Amino acid sequence: MLSPFSRECYIMAKPAGAACNLACHYCYYNKPRQTPMDLSTLELFVEQYIAMQTTGHVLFTWHGGEPMLRPLSFYRKAVELQRKYADGRHIENCIQTNGTLLTPEWCQFLHDNQWLVGISIDGTEEMHNAYRGNSWQRVMEGIRLMQRYGVEWNAMATVHAANADRPLEFYRFFKSIGCQYLQFTPIVESNGEDVLPMAVTPGQWGNFLCAIFDEWVQTDVGKVFVQIFDATLANWVGVTPGLCTLSAECGHAGVIEANGDVYSCDHFVFPEHRLGNIRQHTLIDMMYGEQQSRFSALKSKLLPEDCRQCQWLFACHGECPKNRIENRGVRSEELGVRSEENRSKETASYLCSGYRQYFAHAAPKMDIMADLYRHGRAPAEIMEELILRS
Repeated sequence: MLSPFSRECYIMAKPAGAACNLACHYCYYNKPRQTPMDLSTLELFVEQYIAMQTTGHVLFTWHGGEPMLRPLSFYRKAVELQRKYADGRHIENCIQTNGTLLTPEWCQFLHDNQWLVGISIDGTEEMHNAYRGNSWQRVMEGIRLMQRYGVEWNAMATVHAANADRPLEFYRFFKSIGCQYLQFTPIVESNGEDVLPMAVTPGQWGNFLCAIFDEWVQTDVGKVFVQIFDATLANWVGVTPGLCTLSAECGHAGVIEANGDVYSCDHFVFPEHRLGNIRQHTLIDMMYGEQQSRFSALKSKLLPEDCRQCQWLFACHGECPKNRIENRGVRSEELGVRSEENRSKETASYLCSGYRQYFAHAAPKMDIMADLYRHGRAPAEIMEELILRS
């Protein structure tokens, strides 16, 4: 079947499954532990994943749980297999880790093979330790070790009840440790009845984004790359963003578990979204097949009417389907199996009002950056423009 998607499909690999050496309170990946990925499954994955790409560039993403619970020898084998099956393609790797297991040997490997490392850290020691145990000191030791070895890294932070009300302290902390690439993800988790107390509220999310955006747009455009701001600008100029939550469709980023099972999305690893296993089906058949095509279309098909009429639909596209929950009575995992006929019963993203606040606040400056981009100029020139207009 020809690809129904307008861009490449990616697979997030979980070689250690859900196993982790931390027990973060808000972790959404509380799955039964599996036997770690064996080398035969690894080889099948590497071979099939490279084969499914339609360009000369291939990005492998290693995730968890904690992927560094697999020994370094496992990833040395992965690199060896990538070279075996590359067939002239350029291979890149990134690994998402909590950073507590980094060692000089790991850092030398990451540097020598040019792997990008995503570090999970939620801000200052107090912010981070609120829901991630007392791990901040070990994470910071890992960051300093990577800096010593020249390993390229970025930060992936979650926004929750312990840091949402301190956006500038949060943002300036990351700048102070030399972070140039920053992703932050809102915590919206429920217990099946209520959104958990650690979750960020819609109002907090809106205030958080607006406060950081104001500092970023005046001083840091082109210096600090904040994923959600870059994705917003992409939508402003009509380019598909790199952030799936703000994209028009889901379904381009699947996940492979340690046993070879493939699922539609990292946030929908439930039986109804299992696409198959690479020992019985190819990644091409699964990721470009009818089941994944239906999953991809659900994001727009299940939009409530309020979203369809919203002036910010082009910038948000309904946000991540997992966040389309009310304060009570809706489990996020139920969302994907509801029918189109039940659209009238669907709800907008739990964070909708926060996003509306952010888009309205950022719009005038997004308009300026979009105009600069369309005229072949760097969006970073907005900082000079704002000085001239002040």
